[in-house]
Amino acid sequence: MEFRYRYPGNSQVSSDPTATAVSFAPDTLRPPTFFVGQLDRKLPFREAISALHNVVVSDMRFKPKDRTDYNEWLKEQEQHLLAEFIARKSSVEARVSELRSELNTINRSCNKVLQPYYKAQADYFKYLYKHDRDAWIVLDPVITINPDELFFECFSEDESSYGKLSCRFGAFKNISENACGTTNIDYSEGLYQEFQKIRDYRDTTLSVDPSGFEVATSGSDAYEEKKIDLPDSWVRGFLQVSSAMTLPTTSFRLHPMDVHNICHLLKRQKERVGPRALRFELEPGKPVVIHFEPWNHRLECPRSVYTGNESRSVRVWGRRRLHILERLIPVSSHFDVHLLGDGMPSFYVAHMADMTFTLGLSGWSANDWSRMGNFDLLSARQDVDELTLKRIYNALKSQWVATPQSLSQELQLDPSLIQSALTIYSQHGQVLYDITQNVYRIRELSREPLPFNELRFVNDREEKANRFIQAHLVELDLVESNESGTRLRGTVKDNARDHQVSLFIDNDLRLKDGSCQCHFFVHNRLRKGPCEHMLALRLHSVNEIQQAAGAAAHG
Repeated sequence: MEFRYRYPGNSQVSSDPTATAVSFAPDTLRPPTFFVGQLDRKLPFREAISALHNVVVSDMRFKPKDRTDYNEWLKEQEQHLLAEFIARKSSVEARVSELRSELNTINRSCNKVLQPYYKAQADYFKYLYKHDRDAWIVLDPVITINPDELFFECFSEDESSYGKLSCRFGAFKNISENACGTTNIDYSEGLYQEFQKIRDYRDTTLSVDPSGFEVATSGSDAYEEKKIDLPDSWVRGFLQVSSAMTLPTTSFRLHPMDVHNICHLLKRQKERVGPRALRFELEPGKPVVIHFEPWNHRLECPRSVYTGNESRSVRVWGRRRLHILERLIPVSSHFDVHLLGDGMPSFYVAHMADMTFTLGLSGWSANDWSRMGNFDLLSARQDVDELTLKRIYNALKSQWVATPQSLSQELQLDPSLIQSALTIYSQHGQVLYDITQNVYRIRELSREPLPFNELRFVNDREEKANRFIQAHLVELDLVESNESGTRLRGTVKDNARDHQVSLFIDNDLRLKDGSCQCHFFVHNRLRKGPCEHMLALRLHSVNEIQQAAGAAAHG
């Protein structure tokens, strides 16, 4: 998918001994959206906007070691050993010496010519990361202005982390002008470095430049245009994390020192074997207890008491992404944690007076087919006709922010119908659920409507698996659990034929092995991922898999 932006220059930060001005350049291809206000709490904003940058450049994918130097050394040694072996023959010793000298001269000349190329090739991505992180930023952050707050959103390079910084209008001393809407803002590594200069003793003005939307009769060359071709998986990941906010969660509150202790313990040790999970043990009226696997370290959080009504045990993965929250620990009063379930997305909300920072994490740091069990997050909850959808959307847009209950009273519609419609718009990137205030907000992720039908599934197999579930063609016959994982056996009916399917899910909830009788599996095994029948059985058995994994964790 191609995203196109048009900025009236670059975002800038200007500072002097008494004041700092932060001016964001908006995307002028969108409807006019602007804001000018003076920050009241500068340091929390500096730390939060820096944490947002850390989300943008976050990439937890495995990076192989650079073995260029080793391979060059090995190549030199091989030539040396070969030359020595030949030199043992006295009859050709002189000739070998001559050839070696000539060969070394040629190699030196060759290396001298090619060394800049080899070095540039080996250091390319390292250089980008250290010196030009703009090249790592896939999509410029999105800023949305509502009648009660403005918020920034971004998504990580590895498609696994979502960040949202919300600044309620109470965080500003005065607001001179604003216009509601959503726009992209020009963001760069240089801008991030300038943010570090914000100080509490300087007046700080934050503006989404309103002059950028003025009609220019000449000088169009002053506008900077960007065209970014994003993979569908990136956009799909953004939508998946956003739609996950609308699902029921297990929630509790953590004291900032407890978040510090989590990050501190993770820094002290590095796991070499799985499972690599955090297991939250939640007992009503008792402190939250966190188990770190595979070390089985137990961290009790005496300052954080679970206030829910039922005991819960939830495991989450990709825990090292929580280091993004470290800068927020000194400036936050508390952190709210929202867990969807074992191996499902999770959300961590830092509260800083009139500002909140939401970190949304997908089920896994790695983006592979092992996380396909979560693709049902993009499934529609209930069919809603087109006319009703437009009525509900227009009612929300007239207010910009509302609850399903208030829209239900205004439109005289069933609350479940309102909820389904808003969830559908969340999946399309036009509406955002605010997990901190339990309201829905207008937020259009892109200028043009996103092709939801193309983004909903990774491939045809996922779409077919979803149809099997909806048509009730999947039956679970057997569930067997042991210390290493869970074995599932079931039947999937496809074109009047019963396919016997077997799956093995390890304790990290990853699909490790399986079998099916279909043509796709017989020819490809698992080299191209699971077939549609295996996906259907896994999706159908989500509850059984989670229960078995929870029992294994306690066993």
